[in-house]
Amino acid sequence: MQSKRPVWSIRAEQPQDIDVIAYVTMRAFEFAVYSDHHEQFIVHALRQSGQLSVSLVAEFDGQIIAHVAISPVQISSGTDGWYGLGPVSVLPAFQRQGVGTDLIETALAQLKKQQAKGCVVLGEPDYYARFGFRALSQLVLEGVSAEYFQILTFENEIPQGNVQYHASFNAKS
Repeated sequence: MQSKRPVWSIRAEQPQDIDVIAYVTMRAFEFAVYSDHHEQFIVHALRQSGQLSVSLVAEFDGQIIAHVAISPVQISSGTDGWYGLGPVSVLPAFQRQGVGTDLIETALAQLKKQQAKGCVVLGEPDYYARFGFRALSQLVLEGVSAEYFQILTFENEIPQGNVQYHASFNAKS
């Protein structure tokens, strides 16, 4: 007999979710070796600066179990309409069950509806390839290995230049 996958729902962040989102984000990255463990501060700073273009939570049994953030990025060529995916946070007990995938797919669909031109992500190439992200030399995030910085275009046009995330990504507290 197969075990049933938990059923969660996805919705937009609400003001009363802020503390729980910080907790989920902290727990999701707690033991990640690639993390500086500031992700919860980044999400808070993005929210405070009005840069959270998409902020969704997943709920299971009335509790928030995951969160995804999308914010605008700047491209040195001046091309607008591009965004950065992340952080994506899933409580450890719910990782590898599809909730992150569902959140990312929902967030990207919402971004497309907002007439975005594309999205970038800094992350594991094999994981993000399933959403259509790929490493391309046209867009660069300085100081990052090209294979880990990937793009997803919603149009046929791919800009060239250096990508810069919002200053909120420097938040340390």
